[in-house]
Amino acid sequence: MLTSTNAWTTAGVSTVFLDRDGVINEKMPEGKYVSSEDDFRILPGVAEAIAKLNLAGIRVLVVSNQRGVALGVLTAEFVERIHAGLQEQILRRGAHVDGFYFCPHDKQSCSCRKPLPGLFHQAVKDFPDITPEGSVMIGDSLSDIEFGHGVGMRTIWLEGSPDHRKPRWEEAEALADQCYSSLPEAVDALLAGRRLESSASKHA
Repeated sequence: MLTSTNAWTTAGVSTVFLDRDGVINEKMPEGKYVSSEDDFRILPGVAEAIAKLNLAGIRVLVVSNQRGVALGVLTAEFVERIHAGLQEQILRRGAHVDGFYFCPHDKQSCSCRKPLPGLFHQAVKDFPDITPEGSVMIGDSLSDIEFGHGVGMRTIWLEGSPDHRKPRWEEAEALADQCYSSLPEAVDALLAGRRLESSASKHA
């Protein structure tokens, strides 16, 4: 676990937003995109971490920038197929994602490219009980952390592989409420804190 100077509480968390590339699956080299099914490799422990969130009754939503669609490298149908394949893989391991949301647009051409809030608002339309106060954003880039803070969510930055860190990662680390090395570590810490706070409130 990386150190963090920002105090927070995990009580009341009902929705976790996850970035995709670098959080769920191996990130491609900077400037490259997951453009074939062979490129999409789920990171170790991710399915089990998502299953733990499912078991705890926490909604899991994936929010991802997929600029490759605007650049003509990918199609929206291909991205959806990758997400369907991800769902199929983790279902076999007792886990599921409740919703996938992605921005297919180029920079400065929409309101849904993170850090802009459009993907959050799309999720709220599908799940009206979502609140910023009850949500956590987990990502590995500055845009993920800015997206989370921009709508009032608590945020977790993932360190990931030093070779695949995104530009301005130092700013993301400093801005995030908490920092961990991987999604499994972040989920374990989140759930442990949630249990402790629940127990404390019962005995208060």
